[in-house]
Amino acid sequence: MTSDSASFQRVSTWDDQGTAPLKAMSMDRGTSGSIYSEETGGASPCMGCFDGVPRMLGCGPAPTVKEDVDVILIGGGIMSATLGIMLMELEPTWRVRIYERLPSAGEEASNGWNNAGTGHAALCELNYTPDNKETGKIDCSKAIAINEKFQVSRQFWAYLVKEKLLPTPKTFINRAPHMAFCHGEEHVDFLRRRFEALKKEPLFEEMEFTTDIDQIREWAPLLLQGRDTSKGAEPIACTRVEQGTDVDYGTLTKHIVRAFIAKGGVYQANTTAESFKQDPDGRWRVILHKEDLSKGGTKEVRAPFVFIGAGGATIQLLQKTGIPEIQGFGAFPISGQFLCCQNPNIVAKHPNKIYGMASVGAPPMSVPHLDARIVDGQPMILFGPFAGFSPRYLKTSSVTDVVSTIRHHNLIPMAAAGLQNLDLTVYLAQQLLATKDQKLEALKEFIPDARPEDWGMTWAGQRVQIMKKDPKKVGILQFGTEVVSSKDGSMCGLLGASPGASISVQVGLDVLKNCFPSKMAGWNPKLREMIPSFGESLNNDAAKARMNMAFTAKILEI
Repeated sequence: MTSDSASFQRVSTWDDQGTAPLKAMSMDRGTSGSIYSEETGGASPCMGCFDGVPRMLGCGPAPTVKEDVDVILIGGGIMSATLGIMLMELEPTWRVRIYERLPSAGEEASNGWNNAGTGHAALCELNYTPDNKETGKIDCSKAIAINEKFQVSRQFWAYLVKEKLLPTPKTFINRAPHMAFCHGEEHVDFLRRRFEALKKEPLFEEMEFTTDIDQIREWAPLLLQGRDTSKGAEPIACTRVEQGTDVDYGTLTKHIVRAFIAKGGVYQANTTAESFKQDPDGRWRVILHKEDLSKGGTKEVRAPFVFIGAGGATIQLLQKTGIPEIQGFGAFPISGQFLCCQNPNIVAKHPNKIYGMASVGAPPMSVPHLDARIVDGQPMILFGPFAGFSPRYLKTSSVTDVVSTIRHHNLIPMAAAGLQNLDLTVYLAQQLLATKDQKLEALKEFIPDARPEDWGMTWAGQRVQIMKKDPKKVGILQFGTEVVSSKDGSMCGLLGASPGASISVQVGLDVLKNCFPSKMAGWNPKLREMIPSFGESLNNDAAKARMNMAFTAKILEI
């Protein structure tokens, strides 16, 4: 890859208050050595409202701008932003471009209102520690793996703060103790056994467990307001990790995009990726539609590497690339709603994130939780989510999204996955039919004396679950995330949902390993500077785990 011959307009790094403005539009300005060339041939007269029809039919004017770069990142969310700043740190001379279809970065799945904001470290999420009914043992492997990945994110954020590429940490991350809450003898027993299994692991050694009513009241007053705690009442139990966090991923995304621009990257909003074609030399030709005053409204950009981090829309774009690796993949969108309380008297009594047990048939992302949140600087409590259904892959996309991705190669796997998850269908139907009173009753499982006038309803973002081929079951519904890349490593995309944002840095590392294997040896020293535990397991070294978590907690002020 060659160095960029264009000059870039730079923005200053962060001051302590994080007040630097976000230059959201394209930040490059051509010089005499610019890589830009203008082409006006083939332009047709303006057709007003019908101007976009020829483009849609594939017979419009040629792109008005052609550009060669080193890396193209599609989507302005936490994934592309993270990969973008990592690449600018590793290869400062590379020409890296981020293209986002909305006016601002981090406005879909990354937005604070569209996700739980949990710094997912598997401290309180009970679905990450399944109970093996046959052996009676708790499987901690997934919880440990997720916690390891979140520690990677903490280290990278701490590095960016230390380098003054991120502002005051409290603008995007704050301490919020993580608690798990169970009631009933069977569930209390599960929580106790989970605690005993996790307590042995270095990354979870700060976890506490109690069935003591006074202790629970001290930790989480709202849980006990109006609850029967008399002798003989239903038993309850909680675990707590005081060092848990709340993360505003929407704000964090905007911060990282600013850092990306400050390091010389180019970010362009209001730009939609429309088509992909790989040339004989291996470079990808990406046609972008941009909201400008040109007659064609298109731009052609070529790069040897493309990453698609477009949230739920990633599957649509990967299908457009034609890479065989995407065959067999389908997608199932699930929407959600949260109850929101902004009454300061109630918010002040709840500093925690509290996760409960999932309903039968509920997807992992629908585990009920009562979250202390800070979104755009505003403290609040969110409860939910209540699942719903929308055929859209993004909140702002089309109702034809699901239909548009059905292909001959994924139809049978999708049907098989659906038949194997009929309980999920029943659960979604129940959620769709739930009344306001029923939602209030669900809230009262956590806050027995909750009043309806204190809680409003807000829509969360779309979560698009993976459906894919399986050699044994024909097709499966897969929760979590998965990186899909072409054989030559030139095209890559991220599918799936939670816990995506929390492990975005690890996803970035996985993309680098898969797509730039020949570069990794040279990048190792810088990667270790950014992520001290790179290539190691913190959970295998208790002393190193304690030191690492203490260091990142100090830098991030948590």
